[in-house]
Formats: sequence, structure tokens, C-alpha cells
Amino acid sequence: MTGLVLKLGPHERVLINGAVIENGDRRSRISVMTQNAHILRLKDAIHPSEVNTPVRRVCYIAQLVLSGDADPEQARPQLLRGIEQLSQVLTDHDSRSQLSSASAAVLANNHYAALKALRTLLPREDRLLSVGSR
Repeated sequence: MTGLVLKLGPHERVLINGAVIENGDRRSRISVMTQNAHILRLKDAIHPSEVNTPVRRVCYIAQLVLSGDADPEQARPQLLRGIEQLSQVLTDHDSRSQLSSASAAVLANNHYAALKALRTLLPREDRLLSVGSR
């Protein structure tokens, strides 16, 4: 089987091609067979008012592509530039690995994988920013 497989928890919501779909009372598994469908798990979504840090900005660009609100070709240079800027600051091995994965995913037009890799950096960024604000 090919395509994207979504594993949804009870009452979890997902945006598919502009329509919000909510799962029922049980866990379910949905196979999306249409290539290039715009899919975003709403639990992963970053609200525009929360786009206030470097990692969140790059995640938000990937999210806009996934939701269909940004053209992948126009977003690619912004994503790659943002990932490169993050790599100048997040220099530890784990961060570099995630940034490398995100960059490869963007180049492969796999924006879901890019967002997934970038989101792993959010807790690290939060820790760094909380230490810097003391």
C-alpha cells in the first residue's frame, strides 16, 4: 500500500484539502491515497500568534505548505534558508541531525517529514530561550 497513513486518536482533528475532519470515539487509521493532498494534523498546528521564535517560524512555513496556504516551490527557499540559519545556532549533534533530516525532506517535497523533524527542536529552543531570559 502506498500513500500517507494517518493514525488518529479519539476525537483528533485533521485538515485535509481545506476540510476539518474529526475522528470518532475510537482510534482509527486512515490511508490517504491521493498524492499531494494538503494534510495537517491540527494537534501539530501552530497558531499564527505563536510564531514568535526562529524554530516556530520555520515550522509555520512548512505548516502553510501542508495546509495548502503556501506554494511548495515558493516556500522551498524560505524553508532551506531558515533551516540553514537554525544550523548556525543549534550546533549540537542531535539538532544538526534533525535539521539535516528537515532539509532533505524539503528537497524531496516531503513537508510533513520536514515539519516532524523541525518540531523536535521546539523543546530545545524553549529551554535555550528560557535560560537566556533569566
